[in-house]
Amino acid sequence: MTRIRLDLAYDGGAFTGWARQPGLRTVQGELEHALATIFRRVGDPPRLTVAGRTDVGVHATGQVAHLDLGEAHLADLERARRSDQPTGVASLARRLNGIAGAAGDVHVQRATVAPDGFDARFAAVWRRYEYRIADAAALRDPRRRGFELWHPTALDDAAMDEAARSLLGLHDFASFCRPRDGATTIRTLQEFAWSRDGDGVLVARVRADAFCHSMVRALVGACLAAGAGRLGRERPVELRDAKARTNEFAVVPAKGLTLVEVGYPPDDELAARVERTRARRDQEGPFDPDGGLD
Repeated sequence: MTRIRLDLAYDGGAFTGWARQPGLRTVQGELEHALATIFRRVGDPPRLTVAGRTDVGVHATGQVAHLDLGEAHLADLERARRSDQPTGVASLARRLNGIAGAAGDVHVQRATVAPDGFDARFAAVWRRYEYRIADAAALRDPRRRGFELWHPTALDDAAMDEAARSLLGLHDFASFCRPRDGATTIRTLQEFAWSRDGDGVLVARVRADAFCHSMVRALVGACLAAGAGRLGRERPVELRDAKARTNEFAVVPAKGLTLVEVGYPPDDELAARVERTRARRDQEGPFDPDGGLD
């Protein structure tokens, strides 16, 4: 089998998340339907493994997935449909985009042969998200309304940044996660900061080894409450250390959230990373190293 890496982007607004679900339109479902069409002469279609299973309404500009192709799949890709177009693995992104990307809300940026040991999910060392808020001090562009949260009043960005940075490090983030039976909520929050872009839009940059279910949107919600003066700057840490869900802040909507990048180690460290991640899952229970349906 030959492992293929896919780098892709999508507008999550019309998808019921990443993971395939019967009767619902999902990113994985659309792409695997396209794969089944492409390889209809070969037999069983390949399945996708993704770096971060994004939830309903969450977008991506830097998502990564992989699939495994056998000799028959690769031979089928070598058959030219048109003489002026590439064949082989180089043609896979174009063919997927011609079927799954026809609606324009998912796009495979590239398909490449993955290095030995690569696993989109288990080899990842971090995932980075961004969350965008247009408050009363920002330019509100209606063309971006599907990718930003509009807040009616001006927010204190310094208070939000201070609250965010106070949460960094290895901790139990149960207070910011939707519970899953038996799953660990211990995560390393590597980066969390707020700044305004050129239009004054508040942008959170959040990076961790992995995320629990709804963790990023809960973290953003706590900072928004701090920026609005409803939560003291030190309160997010107190809530984190309490390790219990709270109603002191609201989890923000998905539409402002985008998965922007997935980090991997050097090629010669990929196999070791996969082994460590799988071992951690076995030791700590069902550790979810895939971005956590955020």
